[in-house]
Amino acid sequence: MMPRKFGMLPDGRPVMQATISGHGLTASIITLGASLQDLRLSGVGHSLVLGFPRLEPYLDEGRYFGAVVGRHANRIAHGRAVIDGQDLQLDRNQDGRHLLHGGHDGCGTRNWMLADWDESSVALADYLPAGHMGFPGAMLIRATWSILPGPTLMLTILATSDEATFCNFAQHSYFNLDGAETVSDHRLAIPAETYLPVDGDMIPLGDPAPVQGTHLDFRAPVALGERLGGPRIDHNLCVSSRRRIMPRKVAMLRAGGLMMSLRSTEPGLQVYPGEHLAPGAPGLNGRPYGRHAGIALESQLWPDAPNHADYPSALLGPGELYRQSTVMSFCRSPKG
Repeated sequence: MMPRKFGMLPDGRPVMQATISGHGLTASIITLGASLQDLRLSGVGHSLVLGFPRLEPYLDEGRYFGAVVGRHANRIAHGRAVIDGQDLQLDRNQDGRHLLHGGHDGCGTRNWMLADWDESSVALADYLPAGHMGFPGAMLIRATWSILPGPTLMLTILATSDEATFCNFAQHSYFNLDGAETVSDHRLAIPAETYLPVDGDMIPLGDPAPVQGTHLDFRAPVALGERLGGPRIDHNLCVSSRRRIMPRKVAMLRAGGLMMSLRSTEPGLQVYPGEHLAPGAPGLNGRPYGRHAGIALESQLWPDAPNHADYPSALLGPGELYRQSTVMSFCRSPKG
């Protein structure tokens, strides 16, 4: 299917939608944020991700839904960092205090270019000039969504810069496998022994802490309904101490007779069960999304990495190639 116009931005630029399919899986990608707008599995009557049938909600309440966020995903404290002795003041788009997801004009809010597509794959590209959101280096980014046997949806992100800069991308879909109003009946497992404690602004306090005995212990499958009414969940789980060349398993999510296995090259997984979501525009299932309607599982580097020398590094040297793979595989599960 040829890409089609999904809507128009306020400045008149079109947002395009490309739909790819194969092996019983169908995914629709829009150029705004290179976002996964819809994901369907054959024989299942609802989308597996939260999304909207129209463009307008993506400009407001649906910001970051399904998007590829960066050039630095998650938070950088006070929007401040240092490269080669140079103090950087980055955009502070979180309450005027901290950088979030690359700033107010980060990749998750930008209209990417359609670079290439076929029946089972679509590639999108973005260009960030030097100084964009305070970051040094002109950066080229290419995000490719592909459907593979499994059925599997894979996202591959490549990036390069002509100067030393920070680089950390994440995929920001909210998953809901059973189509219910909340994800309380989902079971989540994450093989992480530690997590990053945070302050009231969700900025890491320092060293990782053990998950044992906390509400962030998902080493054995946990029903989310047991955790959603307790302490806030919006934390990085440390699944590794470094980035990997090949994706490794970072999470398993199961509900409604379906199971999703999530694999990634990234050492961190930000877990956020949509606490801020409030009913607004109708979603793909025809009803508005409320609190805990979906869960974001964001594979990325650890947040605020530029300000912690002992965290996996977000530094990308001039001419170096950043490569990230995030892999979502689906199957029927009799234990859903």
